[in-house]
Formats: sequence, structure tokens, C-alpha cells
Amino acid sequence: MSRDGPTVPPEVTMHVVRWVVVFLVAAFALVSVPAAADPGGEELDGFTIEHLPEQVDDRTSVSDFEYEWGDVSFSSRVWEKALEGGGAKVVLQVLVMRGTGLTDMAALRDFLVEYHERSPDWELTEFDHHGLTALHGETEAFWLPAEGVAIEVRDALGLLGQEELLATARGIRFTDPG
Repeated sequence: MSRDGPTVPPEVTMHVVRWVVVFLVAAFALVSVPAAADPGGEELDGFTIEHLPEQVDDRTSVSDFEYEWGDVSFSSRVWEKALEGGGAKVVLQVLVMRGTGLTDMAALRDFLVEYHERSPDWELTEFDHHGLTALHGETEAFWLPAEGVAIEVRDALGLLGQEELLATARGIRFTDPG
């Protein structure tokens, strides 16, 4: 024993250092999991996305965009997966649209017919979105939670299927600021 206290053999010190490094690497790995692996709780322009389909996983990247088209402003979140050889495919898109012309479901439908270049006889089916009338097609679902505000969930490539599309749509709720 030295006068400064007990002497620790170098092999014990190295063993402790190795375990500290392993712990730090594991802790870093846990906090650096991509946001897309989160099963929900993500916010977008005043709305919480409480459900993400299983196709959105740790290999899915997420990006946010803001833009305007016509007299409507868009906040968009896109989840996509990289393709072998380059490029990416969009798995899911959620749009929050705000504009004075989005007054009712008929106006929203007319706007989306033009925006998505759909036929005026676009076949849509009503569904209930927590007490609000909503519409869905094969690859999209949309509704008007308030005058001037619309939400659209898109599965443009048809990767999710109708059940997951509607589950994702129903999992979007207004974020209560209080």
C-alpha cells in the first residue's frame, strides 16, 4: 500500500476502463436510434402522429418540408427507404394544409383533384375520423379538422394497404397546446 492509498494493479484498471467504454457505446447507441423507429408521438404543424405503420422502421428515413401551392401552405413529413443502387421510395407521407379556400369537404376534394391531377370522378369512400367526416381512396385519406385546415395521409405507391393507411389517418390528432 502506498501512502496515497491502495495501489490498483494495471490489469484491473484496464478491465474497468473496458466496461466503461462498453457502457458508453451502448448508451450512445440507444439514444441515437432514428426518429422513424418511434411508434408515434411525432408532431407536425399542430398535430400528433400517434400511429406509424410497421413499414416505417429503423431503415426508414424521415424528412420535413414546407411549401405552398396555390393559396395553400403545406407542412409535409415524408418517410422513405433507400433503394439498392441509389434513390429511395416513399413509404408514407402526411400533409397538413392550411388555406382560406379549404372551407368544407367539397372544397378540399376539389383542391386535391387539381393538386394531385385526379379525375373529377375520383372514387372516394367516407370514413369516420373521430366524429369528423373524412374521405379515402386507394392510397390516400383526408379530412378537415377545422375550416382552413386539412390533413392528408398518402401511400402513393400502395405499399401500406388500406387498413394501415386508415389506422395511420385515425392516429393523427390535434395537439392540445394546454
